[in-house]
Amino acid sequence: MAKLAPTSIKYVIKASIKAKGVIEKPDVIGAVFGQTEGLLGSDLNLRELQETGRIGRVEVNVKSKSGESEGEIIIPSSLDAAETALIAATLETIERVGPCTADIKVTTVEDTRSDKRKYVVDKAKEILKGLVDSGVPDADGLSEEIKEAVRSHEITSFHGLPCGPNMEDSGEMIIVEGRADIINLLRHGIRNTIAIEGASVPDVVKEISREKETTAFMDGDRGGQLNLKGLMETADIDFVAIAPEGKEVEELSKKEIYKALREKTPAAQFKFDRRRTVPKREERAKIKRTPSRSRERETRPARDRKPRTFEKRVPRLGKEQKESFRKMLTDLVGTRAACIFDSKEQLLGKVPVSELINTLRTIDSPHTIVFDGKVDQKLNGIAMDKGVKYLVAMEKEDLHSSVTILSKKDLE
Repeated sequence: MAKLAPTSIKYVIKASIKAKGVIEKPDVIGAVFGQTEGLLGSDLNLRELQETGRIGRVEVNVKSKSGESEGEIIIPSSLDAAETALIAATLETIERVGPCTADIKVTTVEDTRSDKRKYVVDKAKEILKGLVDSGVPDADGLSEEIKEAVRSHEITSFHGLPCGPNMEDSGEMIIVEGRADIINLLRHGIRNTIAIEGASVPDVVKEISREKETTAFMDGDRGGQLNLKGLMETADIDFVAIAPEGKEVEELSKKEIYKALREKTPAAQFKFDRRRTVPKREERAKIKRTPSRSRERETRPARDRKPRTFEKRVPRLGKEQKESFRKMLTDLVGTRAACIFDSKEQLLGKVPVSELINTLRTIDSPHTIVFDGKVDQKLNGIAMDKGVKYLVAMEKEDLHSSVTILSKKDLE
């Protein structure tokens, strides 16, 4: 049987027990394992969790008096908060212990890490008081150092990688380059982070990126570009955020951090934009091979040069298709709804606009989306990723896209 190391304990479940009759410790332990078996499925079976070291030794303290028994049950856990809460709740389903009826109530589920943080803060206060009493003048600076120490203590570990305290429990994850980045983000209230700590992407980051909505937040330098390229090629990245050019995430101010995250780009959009801005090798070679044309333009008198004009690309639609899109869109005016069609214009689903992005992620082969709203960068990125052909809406932002985007005005 695996033993739960004290350093891996996250929570401690405590429950009271009362029984009408005399019971002993083995009776209680037998009831805990026997009567909770199968309640939560095999993944949360107490025996298996204890064998794998995710649940510790069940401690029971029970005393008998005047023909009745009462005591306490203590179960240490290294599971996450939700799983620990489920295990705790199963204890209250136990109705008999040995030959006696029993009543078990969960009294507390303690977070051992909060106790450690409290100890650090209390100890820091004690140290600061001693320093101030000794005549140290810069109390503000010392206070900031103590706060920094507390933040450093909040950093936890996930399979050997440094991460923020909320990374495991959060449905969203921000990937950064190093431990110093995590500390800076903690300083400004961002706690769902994990660091790759090197040029290669760890396997655990690749795996967990498939389960969570993931943002890669990289430095604005050459190293950040290389790390981002590795992440994009190996992990399931949903969004990309970049520090200002020449700056690292660890040195950003609060305003710079939130601005970068607010302006994050969907991964599909980021890849598309990068392909548009980087000339192909053949095109670059062609430019190098024919410099005479540019020199000719430079030497030609200004009066002979034709003014450069830029035309906005207007999608070409057949009359029937245009009329079909216009009718679909008119039917949705004022509904705040979205319709998703396949390539044969068969309706795959109709959902509120607020649920469109989440629904789109779950549908296979969407072809056309018509909705009462505005096409923005986020929707455009996901549509490109899913291979959508047409986005038809009331309004649209000015976007570069492989998807044909049509507004109400385009259909007039």
